[in-house]
Amino acid sequence: MAKMYFRYGTVGSAKTMNLLAVAHNYRHQNKNVLLVKPKMDTRFGTDVIKSRAGMTMDADILVDEDTVLCEEVLGGVHCILVDEAQFLPSTFIDQLRDISINRDIPVICYGLRTDFKTKLFSGSQRLCELADSIEEVKTTCAFCNRKAIFNIKFVDGVAVKEGPQIELGAEEKYLPACSTCYYEQVEAPQSYLFAKRSTRVETPDA
Repeated sequence: MAKMYFRYGTVGSAKTMNLLAVAHNYRHQNKNVLLVKPKMDTRFGTDVIKSRAGMTMDADILVDEDTVLCEEVLGGVHCILVDEAQFLPSTFIDQLRDISINRDIPVICYGLRTDFKTKLFSGSQRLCELADSIEEVKTTCAFCNRKAIFNIKFVDGVAVKEGPQIELGAEEKYLPACSTCYYEQVEAPQSYLFAKRSTRVETPDA
């Protein structure tokens, strides 16, 4: 039986770059990978999977509430790679789990664990419930050199705790933070502006 993996990390932790590197390695060995992403993720184009470093590949499957992976799509596939898995409906996660078991195809999902309110996304919750392996993709806090575990959302340079759970954006809206800096930011009357954040890069603490 093949395994289902959930590789999670905060914003800016190079999850998509990791996914694209895995896809490249499979294809370099002449193996077929199925690239999957939520249809709602249109930040870089409807059917494009793109890392912040600029690497891109075309998605094979765009997932919405009614998506079903049929036998024709799965034929000859050696691995399924999923980007932004936190946005997937839980029913699709169930499909992926079933495929890994009954079709013996490994499934590797990359995504956020929690939103800017520190709450689990529904897709991430289901992955935590079903995945054989849960692995963290690490990065440093944007405000210090500790490991980031939370995501902060900014509106006009001010950290916020209210608003819709899903609102697409990148560095202009979200930053990674350790627990200490997260609570300092969201509980402060006035947050730091982006220009004041640290730009040092070091290996994150374990």
